[in-house]
Amino acid sequence: MHIDEPGQHSSQQRGHVLLIAGDAAVRRRAVQVAPSANLAALGLVPASVLLNSHAPSDTTYLDGARDPNTVLMRLRAAAATPGPLLVYLSGRLTFDRRGRDLHLALAGSTASTVRYTALPWEWLVTELRPRPAGLTTVVLDLVADKAAWPVLTELGGLPVPAAAETYGVVVPPAFTGGENTVSSYTRHWIDQLRRNPTRPSGVQLHAFAVGAAALPPGTMTLPATRALSAPAEHQQRGRVEEPVRSAHPVPAAAVVPARAQAPVPAVPGQDPRPHIHALATSGRHHEAATLAQAWEQHVLQIHGYTSPEATEWAEIRADLARMAGNYRSATQLWIGAGRSRLARQSPDAPEVLAAAAGALYCWTQLKDEAAAREAGLELLRLLDALPSLEPRLLRLTRQRMEVLNGTPSQC
Repeated sequence: MHIDEPGQHSSQQRGHVLLIAGDAAVRRRAVQVAPSANLAALGLVPASVLLNSHAPSDTTYLDGARDPNTVLMRLRAAAATPGPLLVYLSGRLTFDRRGRDLHLALAGSTASTVRYTALPWEWLVTELRPRPAGLTTVVLDLVADKAAWPVLTELGGLPVPAAAETYGVVVPPAFTGGENTVSSYTRHWIDQLRRNPTRPSGVQLHAFAVGAAALPPGTMTLPATRALSAPAEHQQRGRVEEPVRSAHPVPAAAVVPARAQAPVPAVPGQDPRPHIHALATSGRHHEAATLAQAWEQHVLQIHGYTSPEATEWAEIRADLARMAGNYRSATQLWIGAGRSRLARQSPDAPEVLAAAAGALYCWTQLKDEAAAREAGLELLRLLDALPSLEPRLLRLTRQRMEVLNGTPSQC
């Protein structure tokens, strides 16, 4: 979607922003995604920035809708706009077992009323299909419930309109949600719009958001993260604007074998996280870890060992270790990151709790009893310093430590 030159638009180019909040996704009374909060945050961003266009535009908010036909009428009106169109959808993705169709659950949708109270996903695809290429962007921040997730897995993804640039995430149903706040993917998407003086393209915003958001394991990304490591291919297809230099992945020449000289970080302003994440998700864990470690050393030299930037890279390395199945290293890195954040943030800060949660999860995956005992002591010290932590987690950690201390090591 290209930005128009000032003064060159006309009424025929009028754009539209359609923001749709479906039903909230809740697991064990914890909100996994809060569509209303996401829409409220997006509502603070000017439509011209969302559309990447100076054309006059309209914005439609659909929050709390219960009738799928009402949503369809709004969607149909938005699809008829002659200019640029952004459609944002957030909420719970579900499945109608009788009709065998995916749906966006609306307010009040239940498993037994899906076909009457939820928006069929095919309606979205059908309404946007006739639009000219290059004028439509669809952004998704969804959680699939237990009925929809196996279908998505079987399909290998979510069907999307062929004529639209579609970006977003679909989170699996198993993770426990957090507070009723803006979800991580949408928040980072908005942050990048505010932070960059030159508006990044959709694929660049998506790469930044995926790279920065703490997405649960197994999250589906649209497009898949590995596709983000080849921006030249997108440009050849005419899908991406002239790139903003700061949003390019690290050049392939920067990725070197472990025994070779450490890669030299790219020019100032480049964000290597999307490229590193793409390497990891494609199974190239060693390359991803090597590149992340080189960038961490670069950050340490510039900002220091106690800087927020250094902590962020420790967290990146922790997540890479988790993806590679190296839970011992991941646990240690998450514990270190949690202590670093705790030194300068309040014990109830979301980032502190997220680091503790990462450490706890990876520790529970440790099969080596000696390693689990060793890391468990540090983990308990970290968890004890977090008064807002769910008491059950601390209790279960102590119980496992008691079992480990009473069981002879087999290592």
